[in-house]
Order: sequence, then structure tokens, then C-alpha cells
Amino acid sequence: MTDQQWLAERFEEHRPRLRAVAYRMLGSLSEADDAVQDAWLRVSRADTSEVENLGAWLTTIVARVALNLLRARKTRREAPLDVHVPDPIVDPADGTNPEHEALLADSVGLALLVVLETLSPPERLAFVLHDMFGMPFEQIAPIVDRSPDAARQLASRARRRVRGAAPSPDGDLHAQWEVVEAFLAAAHGGDFEALVAVLDPDVVLRADAGVSSITRQVRGAEAVISQATMWSRVALVPRRALVNGTPGFVTMRDGQPFSVAAVTVHGGRIVEIDILADPERLARLDLAVVDD
Repeated sequence: MTDQQWLAERFEEHRPRLRAVAYRMLGSLSEADDAVQDAWLRVSRADTSEVENLGAWLTTIVARVALNLLRARKTRREAPLDVHVPDPIVDPADGTNPEHEALLADSVGLALLVVLETLSPPERLAFVLHDMFGMPFEQIAPIVDRSPDAARQLASRARRRVRGAAPSPDGDLHAQWEVVEAFLAAAHGGDFEALVAVLDPDVVLRADAGVSSITRQVRGAEAVISQATMWSRVALVPRRALVNGTPGFVTMRDGQPFSVAAVTVHGGRIVEIDILADPERLARLDLAVVDD
């Protein structure tokens, strides 16, 4: 076996973790794959003779690539949408695809990724690498061109924002499903009282349709009920699905996917609904898992 073959095999062993790092950094499945592939091109041309910790070295390379992509994205978006819902990972309602397990480890719900979108690129990198992957700040610091103490501060600022804005779902999956199904039934029937019963008073709904005119965020049970009532008139057919590991649904219209919704249930009520309804991005997702 040549050194290049050995390196290629080791890289494939680390690929699931590297893709998980890139997905948390970028919130995009296609960009995560691009980042990992870019990392391999860099790795394949590098001298690895003095690398002591291959896993940490590969993670650093992927993190640098993802950081550059994040910074380019910030520069490229001249007029960003007020709401950006990251790519969801959709699985059948009865269980997660084994290939998605590394991507979804540590409960990486869509609600958390939405909050990560609001962080600066260095804050996001420091939080992802330290809080999610346990990388020491001494290794994070060179990636963001900061001291270890400054890198620690980046992660601390990010952590405060995440804790204040990303609710954690209830632990009982069956109970979560009961709430989601009650919401769908109430929305379909236009039952105002039943909707009030399952929605937290401060529930947040985000809908990313890819265009500013219909992309929005609303807060409060009454505003969310108004949105749910409006969509109930569009003849959408919801299909149960796990979205980033928690109960959600894919809506179909005329046999084609119309949206993917992730629902966060906390304290027995829905506290957040994150919807991706951008046709171009939906077309890139594998939604065949919810086909009847």
C-alpha cells in the first residue's frame, strides 16, 4: 500500500466526522460535501510525515475551508433574507438513516442551526469546534487568528446566544409526535382552540421560501395560527418525517414536495416551527424517504 492509498483510507474513515463538522459550520449539505472534498484535495497534496494527530489535523483543514466559505457567503449576500432556514436532514418517521447519525449527533436540530446562522463566522467556528467536537482552544486559536483566550471568548459569546435562542426539544419522542399530530389535525380542521392548546404563547415560526416577499418570521400563538390557517387553504398534504432527528413533516402539493417543517416541542407545547419552502433547495434534498 502506498502512502497516498493509506492516507485516502484514513480520510474515508474520518469522512463522517468531517462532514458533520462542515454541516454544523455551514448549515448546507451540498456546501458541507464541497468543503470535505476541498479538504481532501488539500490533504492529498500535503506532507503528512510530521502529523501526530491525524483526526485533529483533518478537522482543522475542514474547519478552515468552511470558515472561508462562510466569510465568502457573508460578502456575497448583498441583500440577505431576513430568515434563512438551513438544509434539513429528513428521515422516515420510524427511524434515522444510519448514514445521518454522525450528522445528527449531539441533537443538532434545525432550531439550533438557525441560531448558528446568526453568529459571526469566527464565533460559529469556535462554538462548533469546542462545544460540539471538544477541540481545545489552543487548536482553535490559529484557525481564527486569535489567541486561545480570545477564541474562548468567541465560543462564550456564541454559547450565550445559543442558550437564549435555541430551545431544546423534550426527550420523549412519542410525546413529541402526539403534539405534532395534534397540531396538524387542528390546522387541517381550522380548530382555533385546539391550536392554542398545542402552541406555546411565544411560539416562533420561520418560513424560508427563497424570496423575500414570502419569507418571514412571526412570533406568538395568534400570528402562527393565522399562518397555519392560511396554509391549510392551499391543499397541502402533510407526511410525517423526522427532521434533524425530531418530529416534523413534509408537505406535498400535486404530488410534489412543497415544504419541509421541523417542529420543536418543549414543555409539551410547540415553541418553534422552522419551514424550508425554497423550491430550488428542496429539489436538492432526498425527500423520497417520505413517499407512500
